[in-house]
Amino acid sequence: MGTKYTETTTKKVEKMALKLAEAIGDGDKELALQCAGWLAEQCAPVTVQVKQEAYPKSEIRLWVGVEDAQMTTVPIHLKVKPYMTLAALKDMVFLHYSFPPSVQQWVIGQRLPRDQETLYWNGIQRDGDMAFLYLRSAREAKLSKETFQRERERRVLAELGFGDLTLQPRGSPDLADAAHDGARDSLGVDELRHELPLAEAAPELPQVGWICPSCTYINKPTRPGCEICCMERPVDYAVPTAYQPDEEELERLRNEEEVTRQYEQVKEQQKIENYQQLLQLDRQSLVPADEVIECPICFVTLLPGEGVTLRECLHSFCRDCLKGTILNSLEPEVPCPYIDQNYSCQGQLLEREIKALLSSAEYQHFLDRGVSIAENRSQSSYHCKTTDCRGWCIFEDDVNEFACPVCLKVNCLVCKAIHENMNCREYQDDLRLRAQNDHAALQTTEMLMSMVQRGEAMYCPTCRIVVQKKDGCDWIRCTVCHTEICWVTKGPRWGPAGPGDTSGGCRCRLNGVPCHPHCQNCH
Repeated sequence: MGTKYTETTTKKVEKMALKLAEAIGDGDKELALQCAGWLAEQCAPVTVQVKQEAYPKSEIRLWVGVEDAQMTTVPIHLKVKPYMTLAALKDMVFLHYSFPPSVQQWVIGQRLPRDQETLYWNGIQRDGDMAFLYLRSAREAKLSKETFQRERERRVLAELGFGDLTLQPRGSPDLADAAHDGARDSLGVDELRHELPLAEAAPELPQVGWICPSCTYINKPTRPGCEICCMERPVDYAVPTAYQPDEEELERLRNEEEVTRQYEQVKEQQKIENYQQLLQLDRQSLVPADEVIECPICFVTLLPGEGVTLRECLHSFCRDCLKGTILNSLEPEVPCPYIDQNYSCQGQLLEREIKALLSSAEYQHFLDRGVSIAENRSQSSYHCKTTDCRGWCIFEDDVNEFACPVCLKVNCLVCKAIHENMNCREYQDDLRLRAQNDHAALQTTEMLMSMVQRGEAMYCPTCRIVVQKKDGCDWIRCTVCHTEICWVTKGPRWGPAGPGDTSGGCRCRLNGVPCHPHCQNCH
């Protein structure tokens, strides 16, 4: 049974406790022994605590190994002061990492420290000292939102020296019963607790909800993220079918639905605006640069909308530099002019971009130049013989005439001339007669003769007109007498009986033997 103190005795105990503290601080051993002996005789409940001034002032870095139920260890560093108690350390971890004190189990120096012990007493005195923090599950710690709040209140009261006193909400039954009796106001906390009847303990209901994998807090089933640390709900968790949320949770769900609806509405509106913007850009021949740029060719700074961004490669230039690139290009397909020390762009300007950058006359000149380049680079091209006509074609081996789509004249690809109302023999005979007095005819005749001498043409063995092979195998047909001719032997392909007669002609591939060392097959 505890000692009963009167008002006078209590004042003496306080005065002697203060003298004891002063004697210890002054180093007066005898006075301290006297005070401590007197207090011991009185069985006085005295707390002796070292002041913060006795500890080092500087902060130290504490190495902490944090380990959870899955045995996953994560190292962290905390800046602490040696006079901090373990309770204050738990509150610091809760403040920084949202781990409630109830789930924290500390191990320092191979022992479990108590909340009122300081870090200095447990050997945490220098930078790099180590401690280990084990996180218990919320189920093991019986942690819920209500128990967490009560634990927090209890720890604050303990720091203030009120022991196990628990705060009660205003108007609670316990305080209401104690308030009506004036005599009970003078009772101590322990006596008040004994005077009140104990209520029957309510059976503990099973905890419903999902456990946060980060801080182990038990959350309500419908909550998408942890209420303590905002960790996402496990993907394999399913809300129980029979679960009925309370009014507060229903209000939160309604708010979430409204926020989601507004988000989807804004998202859909943004899609429509983006689509309209893309349509507007697609209708434009040139895409304007939407920010300030420096032209990589002339280094002129351009304001938003003044530069041009190429559609294919997204490089931006000023209009004058792009126009100069087009006019000076030697290719019908204009490449992007961007180049630096490490990269040369392989993109090309689109046709509508070129057309928008040039004037009508410049664009027509660009098209004509492209056609001319394509004609000159083709080995099978033929230009119409009409004076100043721009028509041309790429001929095939089995085609001997070209009807020009520009001047509508029919060109003979064999004679390389236009001879309307005459076949090739009549034209060549007329050409020889006119060559005696017509300089142009003479030039054409000499041209045909030089082609025969160079092996680019030959005389038909039947009608003696000039024929030539444009491409392909060594089989050709005279356009006048239709004789089938072997190009390499310069003679008929078949015997007197015509096609299939191997009694004469070049006899190509008879018994597998070619008709000439340079034969490319006569079909």
